[in-house]
Amino acid sequence: PAAKSMHAAHQANRDRRFPWHCTPRAALLRSTLDHHSSPPFQAHSRKEASVSHTDVLAAFSQLGFTPFDWLLIELAIAAAYIVFGIAGFGTALVAGPILIHFMPLSRIIPLLVMLDFLAAFGNLLPSRQSVVRSELMRLLPCMAAGCTLGVLFLLNLKSDLLLLLMGLFVTGYAVYSLAVKVRPTQLAAGWAIPAGVIGGLFGALFGSGGFLYAIYLNSRLTSREQARATQSALISCSTVVRLTLFMIAGVYSDISLLVLAACLLPAMLLGSLAGRALIKKLSREAFVRLVTWLVLVSGLALIVRYLTA
Repeated sequence: PAAKSMHAAHQANRDRRFPWHCTPRAALLRSTLDHHSSPPFQAHSRKEASVSHTDVLAAFSQLGFTPFDWLLIELAIAAAYIVFGIAGFGTALVAGPILIHFMPLSRIIPLLVMLDFLAAFGNLLPSRQSVVRSELMRLLPCMAAGCTLGVLFLLNLKSDLLLLLMGLFVTGYAVYSLAVKVRPTQLAAGWAIPAGVIGGLFGALFGSGGFLYAIYLNSRLTSREQARATQSALISCSTVVRLTLFMIAGVYSDISLLVLAACLLPAMLLGSLAGRALIKKLSREAFVRLVTWLVLVSGLALIVRYLTA
């Protein structure tokens, strides 16, 4: 009896300190399952899936585009990535003037960054062995600094001012491309600083600083393959930097932006594939020159729109 009393006292003391020992494990599981008609984790999982599906549908409906709007947007994206597949840059220069009629610039640039992220690595993979790492490492820190400044400006400047700046930027680039016909002399390595900073700034602010990288690399490298491969690697790194900065800023918390990017993904893929096929059959210089004329008209249209608003 004394031993039984001591055992009972010890059991009661343990139950007070560790109440989960009061009920055997099997009984505890049975009581939990009996209390809930279905496993809690399954119900929670179904609820999360339902909410996620509802959020996607709501985000798609919030876009508010008509079928004709979708057609123009998809064609603009496809044309932009045809150019990207050929020249390695220029998506915002081609698609931006069209997309600006449907959404603000502060939404266009993060959208194109997501698509550029996939397209840039597709261009880089076949030519990665030709990358000149010394030039790449010289430009990367400057480009990262410029991207940071560009994201800050993009998220804080007024949209009407951005519209004018983009129009001036696009027009200036087109005029420069059409006017300059002679290959510049070889630049010194120190030009990597302004080329990288301004290219990163324009890349984050307007979605296209690649032409500055092209000017610098083409004046530094004698091999066209090396210049193009190094430019593709730099633009790939630029998209990673901009994507990270936009994520930190919370831009991609907008589900409708992610839904829009997913809807435009097929047009981006088709355009990129078409561009890579055309570069093998068509003169790159002639095609880029034709696109530059279109970009010039688009840039002038943006300036006129700002002045008449």
